[in-house]
Amino acid sequence: MIELNKTINWKPEATGSGRFGNWLENLVDWNLSRSRYWGTPLPIWRTEDGSEEICIGSVDELRAEIDKSVKAGFMENNPYASDDYEKFDLHRPYIDGVVLVSPKGKKMFREPDLIDVWFDSGAMPYAQIHYMGKEGQLNPKTFPADFIAEGVDQTRGWFFTLHAIATMCFDSVSYKNVVSNGLVLDSKGQKMSKRLGNAVDPFETIQKFGPDATRWYMITNSQPWDALKFDPAGVDEVRKKFFGTLYNTYGFFALYANIDGFTYSEPDIEISRRPEIDRWILSELNTLVKTVDDYFNDYEPMKAGRAVHEFVDWYLSNWYVRLCRRRFWKGEYTEDKISAYQTLYTCLETLARLMAPIAPFFSERMFRDLNNVTHRIDAESVHHTEFPAYNESVVDKALEQRMQLAQKISSMVLSLRKRSNLRVRQPLAKIMIPVADEFQRQQIEKVAHLITSEVNVKEIEYLDAANNVLVKSAKPNFKTLGPRYGKIMKAIAAAVTAFSQADIAKIETEGRYNMVVEGQDVELLLSDVEIATQDIPGWVVANEGTLTVALDVTLTQELKNEGIARELVNRIQNIRKDSDFAVTDKIVVDLLSNPEWDGAVQQYMDYICSETLTASLNLVPTIASPDRKETEIIDGMPTEIWVRKA
Repeated sequence: MIELNKTINWKPEATGSGRFGNWLENLVDWNLSRSRYWGTPLPIWRTEDGSEEICIGSVDELRAEIDKSVKAGFMENNPYASDDYEKFDLHRPYIDGVVLVSPKGKKMFREPDLIDVWFDSGAMPYAQIHYMGKEGQLNPKTFPADFIAEGVDQTRGWFFTLHAIATMCFDSVSYKNVVSNGLVLDSKGQKMSKRLGNAVDPFETIQKFGPDATRWYMITNSQPWDALKFDPAGVDEVRKKFFGTLYNTYGFFALYANIDGFTYSEPDIEISRRPEIDRWILSELNTLVKTVDDYFNDYEPMKAGRAVHEFVDWYLSNWYVRLCRRRFWKGEYTEDKISAYQTLYTCLETLARLMAPIAPFFSERMFRDLNNVTHRIDAESVHHTEFPAYNESVVDKALEQRMQLAQKISSMVLSLRKRSNLRVRQPLAKIMIPVADEFQRQQIEKVAHLITSEVNVKEIEYLDAANNVLVKSAKPNFKTLGPRYGKIMKAIAAAVTAFSQADIAKIETEGRYNMVVEGQDVELLLSDVEIATQDIPGWVVANEGTLTVALDVTLTQELKNEGIARELVNRIQNIRKDSDFAVTDKIVVDLLSNPEWDGAVQQYMDYICSETLTASLNLVPTIASPDRKETEIIDGMPTEIWVRKA
């Protein structure tokens, strides 16, 4: 049993090698009998003096032995003569009335004890197919089990009895993979109980948040074998942040697909002809397919669910859809727009199939809503489809890496904007990025248009190593260095603080720096130093790892005018939405005239009208309509605007 246990994939592994392994190594005899009334009777009959006994192995054998007893005059008839299992009962008290005859002609009575109920559960693989030793009856399709799951407290119960019976009878494991589930606790880590009043009603939770949000929370919040601190607020967060985000992404697709009549009737556009942003999300999608498939195969549903969540939130919604919005709602029905539709459709359809094991209802609805229009898959249900297949030819790791770089740079710039209280709608002139080599420069240049669009800057300037515009400084990380170099820490701190720009560039590029301090060799890792960049007038600077970004926060009048135009577009779009206008409705706009923005509105009139489907934009001295709205285009300067259908 010990050796066979080593072949089982335990989740977690520590349960198999530790708790269960230790139990096997110190195993005591299994007391098979129990003095109970309800349960499976021991099939053992003995003479009163105990000299003879028989163990019955089947109903057929019992029936034959009773026939012998009837002939011997010990029983009047055979209550188990029928082949119909519905006409007799093998349990007490009926079986207790069976008296058998021994080979020497003595009466044999059944031992009154029952079999331990855990033997019943351990015999489940054989009982479920009514196994009677026939050749081929027990086959790889049914035994051993590919997977079982139960509470960790079953180490000495079901897990053991399954393993013990399979080992003793067949020299085999009973299961190949096993997940030992942890307990569900309250939000503070205490066991739930009615006495404490901390028990959560699962039916109320499902009614309030839905079954899929509940399932997703429980599966992705912790590993199945770890204790789960169940917090209804966490379920609500999953419902809003994950399912809400995915629902909005599908809603965005459906809105414009219906307007353009997209039904995926066009042939698939070749990957090589699709824009880089489409090739990137399809590469990430196929990477996700492989990741999720690998996690499910390794019985890691938490990691699988989290990977899907990250893709939906970080890649699909907050990057791909946001950067591609204009492709869906602007322009004619061109190949570029068809590529966008096909790409987003593929992402949504694949996600429905990936998440179906965890969120069966949401994925079913999304799949049907998609497939009922396109009929791309011959299946009535997502649960009847094949699991998505990994397409390695679509995966481009270099593209994924430079897109991650674009996301990282954009995130840093947006944090600088927030720090400087500059809205993203306000255009800025420039960002500066020091580059370590030509390869890094090329990687950024290939995604520069995405970065400038996302953070709303006009250009990116690249600084080589020799450029001293951005001055960096270094200081030691005492938390990592102290335990290693306690006695000479003061001298190391002085040396790090005195680093030149070349020294800092070296540790950033190579990830380590060797020096001698007080006669002792010291190796610094990048994590051992904290590098900062000094701000320069008119700029703000951020560092993250080896990456540095500087943002020009100087506002010219030209930039201010463009910012005003963008703010006005935002206000008009919000009014359109609040007024329930269709996305295709053309409108007329009256705006109170003001010297602070009249010039900007006149300068960007065509842009504003194009972005908002405005047929006529008028700067007026007063607005009398009761449908006018109060708003602010410039902070602290309230104004009025009237938007109506053209």
